[in-house]
Parts: sequence; structure tokens; C-alpha cells
Amino acid sequence: MINHGRLEERIQSLGMIGATPEGGVARLSLSKEDREAQMLVSAWMQKAGMEVRVDPAGNLIGRIEGTRREAQPVVIGSHIDSVVNGGKYDGVIGVIGGIEVVQHLHEEGIKPLRPIEVIAFCEEEGSRFQSGLFGSRAMVGAINEQDFELVDQQGMTRREALIQFGLDPKKIKEEVVRRQGAIQAYLEMHIEQGPVLELLQAPIGIVNGIAGPAWVEVTVQGKAGHAGTLPMNMRQDALLGAAQIALLVEDICHAYQDAPVVGTVGHMEVLPGGANTVPGRVVFSVDVRDIDKGRRDEVMRQVKTGAQQICEQRGLGFSWNERLNLDPVECSPSIIDVMKEQSLKMKLQCPLLISGAGHDAQLMAVITEMGMIFVRCKDGVSHNPAEYADIADIALGTELLSRVALHLASQ
Repeated sequence: MINHGRLEERIQSLGMIGATPEGGVARLSLSKEDREAQMLVSAWMQKAGMEVRVDPAGNLIGRIEGTRREAQPVVIGSHIDSVVNGGKYDGVIGVIGGIEVVQHLHEEGIKPLRPIEVIAFCEEEGSRFQSGLFGSRAMVGAINEQDFELVDQQGMTRREALIQFGLDPKKIKEEVVRRQGAIQAYLEMHIEQGPVLELLQAPIGIVNGIAGPAWVEVTVQGKAGHAGTLPMNMRQDALLGAAQIALLVEDICHAYQDAPVVGTVGHMEVLPGGANTVPGRVVFSVDVRDIDKGRRDEVMRQVKTGAQQICEQRGLGFSWNERLNLDPVECSPSIIDVMKEQSLKMKLQCPLLISGAGHDAQLMAVITEMGMIFVRCKDGVSHNPAEYADIADIALGTELLSRVALHLASQ
């Protein structure tokens, strides 16, 4: 039986690490908060009977052996890093739920045929280096040298951060990458981060596809000047150009009306940053997502073309650097069928949903069959201190996760 109290206690305990005054969490990858969180989660994994290690990409991995040690494992994963001032549930319930699955088997003396692994992937959010899904991309061999040279707000590169964390980036290719077929199946439980399940009054749902995110970093170069002495008609204000581009992103996405394409400018750095200085340089992110890759790429093309025109009209410099580009993916039909079958045994009707948010699952789909479970969250709020999921819903999701994992690990 899934232990509700243990799930709740662990979610709250992990939420204390990196806690913010607003009631949220700031737990960036490869930080001291991340190390403290990994140590706590590692202790829980060990208590559940798992052997635990951190791979050279910063992924925390717990493993319990099956009766056939040589068999490919069933992997349950998610992440424990957060956005700045995010919520306690995003990613966390998938890792803690995975540990609960294994601990339940351990306590009941159940040893499946296949090994089961629980993975807390490094930097799913991308909040520190503005490039997400690092750990899962590393595991499927989808990183390059540029990923290591990205810098955080303190000027530290990801390579330096990995080394400071006690890891050796040179060993990633040899010790982290897993080939096609090395994993039997990948499962992930996550809060929905949207309002659909709540509207349907459904505690959990089954994901049938994940939208593909495209992230770019845009730099608008103007000319800084004194806010009091530089006439309006002589200004090259980089912030006004950037603001116009942000509105362009909104307008282009709105033009697609009923299509599930969304665009966001979520991070902006204004330089020099003085209240009495005309902004000379602005660096900001553009995030566009859609389940239809062709439509998403067309939106990005329109944004880039429009942004170039805006900068030309304002006499501003412009650069466009791609940070992440992932294809939309479908969840495994066979795993969806198992989820449907097991949810009916639980007397649940689980709706099928598309995930607009990106997840480690979409990278793992490159090398194995993949399935996801969504848990209802209050008002659809996420990446916010107000993020909340009821423990009863999380326990139901964990029960379904347990049933599906045991089914797959017994094949």
C-alpha cells in the first residue's frame, strides 16, 4: 500500500531546502541547495533498498536489482531542481513517488524480474544556465560543447559548476550515455501544470503526447546614454526594441487562435540597468511550444523575421542564438494501454492529455518506450509558490505508477 504520510512528509521536507520567504523554492542545479537535496533524496533511496550513485552529468540514480540482473531496467524519473521561487511539487512528486514505488516493493518483499531505477535528472528546468533538460539530454547523447560553456548569472560555466560539484564532465560520454534498448521503459509522474484535470474533476490523467519546446536567446544592442540629456529622437533604446519583440511573440501566437501554440518571453536582462540610463543592451529568452513541429517552427520563423525588422527600424543590433529545440513526441501506445488497464482496476477514469510543458520523458523517448502520468494541481498553477497538489491525488498517481512499473518490470 502507498504510504500517504510518507509521501507528504518527504514533499514538505524537500520543500524546506531552498525555501523562499514567499513560500516557494529556489533550488538551482549544481548549487549547495541541490547538493543538500541530493543528499536527502539519496538517503531515502538507500532506505528503500537501492544502491545510489551520482553520474558525471549530475543525475542522481537509485537502483534495485531484479531476479534477472542482466535484464534492462524499468526507469522512473523526474527532477528536483526548481525555477527561481517555484513550487514544492514540480518534478519532486515524480522522484518521491518513484522512491515510494520501490520502497513499497522492498517492504513487501516483492522482487520483480527486471531492475528498477529511480532517477532525479540534473537541471530539467534550465533556470541556472538557461538551457534545460541537461541530465536527460546527456543520458541520450544529445549534448555538445556549447552546453558546457553556458554561463550562469555569476559568470560560472556549466563545466566549472559540474567540476565544483565533484563531477568529471569528460566522463559523460563513457559513463552517462545509454544506447537504444538499454532501458526497457521509462515512466514519469508529474503535476499537470495546467487546469484541465481540475476542470474535468479528475485526480490523475494519462499523457499521450508532449509538445516540443524551442528556446532562443535574443540580444538587442542599442546605445546607452543619460536618461536626462539624450533627446528622445536620438535614442537607440534596446529595451523598447525588446519590448516590441515580446509583444510580437504574443501577437503571432494569438493569430493561431484554436491551435495549442504558446509563446513566452520569461527572462530579460537589461544593461547597464540604471534607473537614470537609457538601456544599451537587452538579452532575453523566447520560448515557443506546440505539439505540431511545423507550426511551431513557422511561428519561430515569423518571430525572428519580425524581430529583425523591428531592430532595423529602430537602428538596433540583433542576434538570435538557439538554446533548445526538441521535437514533439508521442507517448508509447503500449504503455498508455497498460495505464488505462491498471487505472480501470483502480476504478478510475483517467482522461488523456497533451503536455504543453517539456519533461525529461521526451528525451528518454529517444531511446526507449515512454509513458507519463499527470496529477491534478490547484488552479493549474505551477512555477509559482502557490503551486499545490493534494496528497490524495499524488497518492493515486503513485499507486498507478506502482502498478504500471511492476507490470512492466515483470515482463
